[in-house]
Amino acid sequence: MSEIDLPPSRAPEWRLWQSGLFGGIGNTAVTVVTLAVLLWLLAPVLRWLLIDAVWSGTAQACGADTAGACWVFIGTKLRFVLFGFFPPDLQWRPAVVVLGIAVLLVFSALPRFWTIRLIPVWLAALVLSWLLMAGTIAPPSVSTNHWGGLPITLGVAIAGLAFAFPIALLLALARQSNMGLLRICAIAFIEVLRGIPMIAVLYIAMLIVPMAVPGGSLIDKLLRAQIGVTLFFSAYLAEVIRAGLQVVPTGQTEAAAALGFGYWKTTRLIVLPQALRAVIPAVVNLSIGILLNTSLLAVIGIFDLLNTARTAATDPLWLGFYTESYVFTALIYFIICFSGSRYSLWLERYLRRSQRG
Repeated sequence: MSEIDLPPSRAPEWRLWQSGLFGGIGNTAVTVVTLAVLLWLLAPVLRWLLIDAVWSGTAQACGADTAGACWVFIGTKLRFVLFGFFPPDLQWRPAVVVLGIAVLLVFSALPRFWTIRLIPVWLAALVLSWLLMAGTIAPPSVSTNHWGGLPITLGVAIAGLAFAFPIALLLALARQSNMGLLRICAIAFIEVLRGIPMIAVLYIAMLIVPMAVPGGSLIDKLLRAQIGVTLFFSAYLAEVIRAGLQVVPTGQTEAAAALGFGYWKTTRLIVLPQALRAVIPAVVNLSIGILLNTSLLAVIGIFDLLNTARTAATDPLWLGFYTESYVFTALIYFIICFSGSRYSLWLERYLRRSQRG
């Protein structure tokens, strides 16, 4: 009777942590010293953040020598930080947009909703968000010059990634094409955009496009910036996808050709599923980069979340509370980016299990 080789049992997670941190005299000493240094460094920070913080009152209470963080400032200026110069009585519009995007992101993250219908749903959501913010659906109208805060940060990042993906996919395929002219055009587009900073792209969208393109000045400033962000990150995303395409063995495409599969059928059914699965961490990393780089919109006068937080601290009644503004904004960015990073790890495990099953 043959024996069955069982895989070795894996120790619980907490056992691995215990062994790594306190497994021996040397590890224990390093852990204790590290904890002591962290405590020494974090004690004044925690005191400023929580113990000595001012949670209620006025700006004068925050001006005391013993006062810590002035969180009452955040409470007072919260709506401005989140929604910028949008009219206060109409701020339900950006609130609905942010809530709708959050709900749609949650549903899009669940595998049971991964169908082709998600694409028109997202397109409709982006268009409806624009129409709602502009006042086309519910008057009065609000100029994009008054838009700002979290809706701009989320909207530009999500729309930039959504529209950059199909462009990047075509660029990646064109760069590996056997058609010389098509390959050269794709390489030129990718290398030019990767060789200039994003600020230059934004300045071109703001200053050069209105002068070079007939009727370019009639294109909304935010829309021009969105196009610039989309094209800029499509070049980087194209290289990420190309790296995934190179992972797929050529023997699989040759086998597909032997079975009578055409180029597009082979790419859609065999190459892309494996290529995109391989570059999930890189795509998530680039997505986080798109979100964080929306702060560069401030240089062309668009008030993203970071810019509205900075502007809030210029209020004469609450002058100078920049640290609190930046800490609060950093917390929002961290929550969004950390959630995306953890989701990518879960997605990798899920796809690995489904592939084995």
